Amino acid sequence: MIDDVVFVSNKTNIMTTIELASYQIHVGNIWGELENWLQAQSYSRYIILVDENTRAYCWPLLQQKVNLPNPQIIEIRSGEQHKNIHTCTYIWKQLMDEKADRNALFINLGGGVIGDMGGFCAATYKRGIDFIQIPTTLLAQVDSSIGGKLGIDFGDVKNSVGLFTNPQKVFISPEFLETLPEREIRSGLAEIVKHSLIADSELWQKLQSIHQLNAVDWASLLVPSLEVKKRVVESDPLEKSWRKTLNFGHTIGHALESWALATPQPLLHGEAVAAGMLCETYLSGTVSGLDRHEVEAISDFILRIYNKQRFDPASFPTLIELMKNDKKNQDGQINFTMLQAIGTPLINQSCTDQDIEQSLTYYLER
Repeated sequence: MIDDVVFVSNKTNIMTTIELASYQIHVGNIWGELENWLQAQSYSRYIILVDENTRAYCWPLLQQKVNLPNPQIIEIRSGEQHKNIHTCTYIWKQLMDEKADRNALFINLGGGVIGDMGGFCAATYKRGIDFIQIPTTLLAQVDSSIGGKLGIDFGDVKNSVGLFTNPQKVFISPEFLETLPEREIRSGLAEIVKHSLIADSELWQKLQSIHQLNAVDWASLLVPSLEVKKRVVESDPLEKSWRKTLNFGHTIGHALESWALATPQPLLHGEAVAAGMLCETYLSGTVSGLDRHEVEAISDFILRIYNKQRFDPASFPTLIELMKNDKKNQDGQINFTMLQAIGTPLINQSCTDQDIEQSLTYYLER
């Protein structure tokens, strides 16, 4: 794994706008655009959803940059373990107690948990109020900020209750990345790696130059990564077919993430997905014809960037049972996205439980 470093982001005065069918994503120096857009609206009030981290480190920057008169702050506890209906009940009660009406704007200021759950609460409160996403982690900026997927975990299964609703806008500032520990940056990189592997071999080649995270120009990676997700999401907004390519690494990754929640060392989403991508790369070599040299190249890269996660082979049956609960499954088969080649994914792939166990063994022994 590459050496741990203190992250220093690259500042830019440039803003790039990515146009989607029903909303825009603004990336870079977003503050003027955000201020002007808010002034052009007529919202009755502003509700800001934060956790203890984004309230301490991100809310002050937003306050400094943008005028939000009389904002209502709703603070929840950070972490995937709090992405559940109990936290939603707390958020809805806060909205009711403050008599928030349907003309309020809900602002999700945080990572993927804040964006998924806050959007879910906004989209269901009084049958839906407007919301915007201001993702503050690298993972949220390149993943959950686009696509309109909202939801919570239920019954130990990630994102098993939710809906599709798009935000009014998404505002992405690399400045927020300065607030993150190195582990969070590394976690977010996993989704950029995934986007490159499923749809952008040029981006994959660009990633090979990463040796120190503090030397990365993140702004230059955000836009091409988001463009991949934009193309995929717009081709299949409700995940009926091609959008399933975005699940590469997630079938095994989500199982590992769910399993680890009950251990003393829970995994960040990107850490679990990185392990899942390595396992599913192995499966791609055995099931879908991925060239063994590409299997080795992907495996080498992931292990250069990420710590290897430790789990006992005795947990394999539990992990497979978690995979069998995955909402993407069809006809009783665990559903995978695999790679035929770097940049060429295959959806709706299945394999045996023995194949999956072999991929987990490959990961542990690699």
